[in-house]
Formats: sequence, C-alpha cells, structure tokens
Amino acid sequence: MDRFEAMSLFVAAVEAGSLSAAGRRFGIPLATVSRKVSDLEKHLQTRLLNRSTRQLTLTDAGQAYLAACRRILGEVGEAERAAAGEYSTPTGDLFITAPIVFGRLHVLPVVTEFLAAYSQVNIRLTLADRITQLAEEHLDLAIRIGELAPSSLVAIRVGAIRRVVCASPAYIATHGMPQAPEDLAAHECISFEGSSALASWSFAGGKGELIVPIRSRLRVNTAEAAIDAAIAGAGMTRVLSYQIADAVRSGVLVPVLRSFEPQPWPVSLVHAGQGLLPVKLRAFLDFAAPRLKQRLLQAAW
Repeated sequence: MDRFEAMSLFVAAVEAGSLSAAGRRFGIPLATVSRKVSDLEKHLQTRLLNRSTRQLTLTDAGQAYLAACRRILGEVGEAERAAAGEYSTPTGDLFITAPIVFGRLHVLPVVTEFLAAYSQVNIRLTLADRITQLAEEHLDLAIRIGELAPSSLVAIRVGAIRRVVCASPAYIATHGMPQAPEDLAAHECISFEGSSALASWSFAGGKGELIVPIRSRLRVNTAEAAIDAAIAGAGMTRVLSYQIADAVRSGVLVPVLRSFEPQPWPVSLVHAGQGLLPVKLRAFLDFAAPRLKQRLLQAAW
C-alpha cells in the first residue's frame, strides 16, 4: 500500500465530501479510491469514515488522523517546493481570493502589475463574496473585509473601509436630507441581499449600536445594482465607501448621516503563515500590501 497516496485520497475525500469526488480530482476510479481508503483503515486497524449513500462523516479517530495527514502532506509539499527552488525564486502558481467588487476594482490591477514584474509566477484570482477556507480550498491568500474571527491565520492590515448611506442630489432635493438615523423611516430605501441588511441598518449611537428599521422599496442582489438605482433617484442605499468613491467625487451621489457611521471595517491580507513562506507568496505580499494601502487611501473621501 502506498500510504502517502492513501492519505492524499483520504484527505481529498473528506474535503470534497465523497469518495467519487476524490476520484475525479485524482483521475482514479471510485472502486480504486474506496479500496485504497479501506486498505488504509485496515492498516491502522480502525475506521476513519462512516459511509452512507448521501455523505461521509469522520469518526473520532478519523478526525485526529485527518489533522495529522494535513500536517504531514503539508510538510511533504513544503519539502518538494524547497527542492524545486520555490523558496529561492518566485515561481509557480499562486491562488488568491477576494470579494467581487473590491477584487475587480483594486486587487485585479495589483495582480496584473505583479504578473508583469514576476514572469515565472501564475495567479488564479477567484472573486467571491463569501468566507473561503484557505486549507480546504487550496488557497494561498485571501483578501478579507471586516473583523476577523480568532484563528491561526496571519493577517496583514492594509486599510479600512466605511459603511455609508448615500442618495442622489435629485432624491435629496425632493425628499429632504435625513438628520438622524430614525429619519430613514420616512425615506425610500434600496437594499441588496449581499448586505444581509434587508429590514434594518445599524449606526453608531451615543450609547452603542443603533439599529433602525428601513422601508425597502427596491431590493436587488448586487451592490452595483443598488448604486445604479440610487444614482437614478430611486432612494437611499447603503454600500461600502470604496464602491461609490467615483460617484461621490463626480457628484452623482451624496453621502448622508456621516456622523452616525459605524466603525470602519479593516481590509486584510490573510494567509496560513505556517512554516517557511514560499517566495512567490512573500513576493506578492511585499508587492501588494503597499499598493493596496495606497489604493485604499486614494479611494477614501
């Protein structure tokens, strides 16, 4: 039995959710994957997985063995990358994820500059508005907006963004400028599903967080659509400051209730940070961090 291969298949099956998915990842028939995992269990003299027609679940022994396998496979991969020269010169593939709009506006320009400077590095940039799991999804780096939960990940802060309410000058001329968050009850609002704030918005109050109900006359599923609707005069919307920087500068949107804005959210570069960092990742961190800081400063208003 090739234990290294069996461990890799076991980890892949857990991460993908099924033996068949692990087989597809490695190009191996399902029967072969099942046999190799069973052989591994026989070698260990314990059951690692509970199999059903719908899902795999780990046994207690499987949980502990999974953590050990990930550590061992990670160390082997690190040794192979070192032997291949990945720790001496920036080379190889770099997998990065970022929020959709922030990634398009700010991360992608930095990535294209980096590729021009480092010809031996390839980048796969995935834009998604969800919290990704670096190890499970085989990602080297994530750009995250918001407070980070406690973890073993390493975070490099590159700036902050604000949650802002805005409307078009025409809307304000017709409906008036709100002076306090409670005034929003008399206003037409535009909400979007990605903000997780369809019925109420939070503000900084004198005694802590102030949550006020809003009347969503229009609901959309992207920030871009909410911004376009606000520019068209359909109502007030709440988005992130960098998303409307150009619109505010050009005068097509006006920020409101600025003195009641909640605390800004940090923007961070997040990576696993375990062991010696590959030069490709260190090079990107050194290259991207100051450029993203500068872009966020320029996007502030």
